[in-house]
Amino acid sequence: MNDLLSTAYPWLLSLHILSFVAWMAGLFYLPRLFVYHVEAAAGDAGREEMFQVMERRLLRAIMNPAMISTWIFGLLLIGTGVVDWSSLWPWTKAAAVLAMTWFHMWCARQRKALAAGHVDVPGRRYRMMNEVPTVLLIVIVLSVVVKPF
Repeated sequence: MNDLLSTAYPWLLSLHILSFVAWMAGLFYLPRLFVYHVEAAAGDAGREEMFQVMERRLLRAIMNPAMISTWIFGLLLIGTGVVDWSSLWPWTKAAAVLAMTWFHMWCARQRKALAAGHVDVPGRRYRMMNEVPTVLLIVIVLSVVVKPF
């Protein structure tokens, strides 16, 4: 099995990166949609429904499959044996990926709350939370490429 994974390494890496890029795009965009959603004029049912459809489709059609495929291809890459677990960088990357998964789940909960009409979070908080994926992206890329630890 390890030989098969090693042979497939370039494909696994490519698919992992493509999945990650799609996941990041969604993580950047969904909180921005939340900002627009909560700051939309109250009582405008058409805009409310439009944001709910956009948020649901983004999460279900793009973000969820991208997150799942990122995890699958990442775990398969680990199976190739290319990760040196005695270094610190894979652990910092793993922590950042777990944090990104938590953020994804937080976004999913926020989408459900907004769809139910529970607007408890102000647009400013969503703007601040929109920076979380950027920080995690920096940690992941520097951990994998620069391997500072």
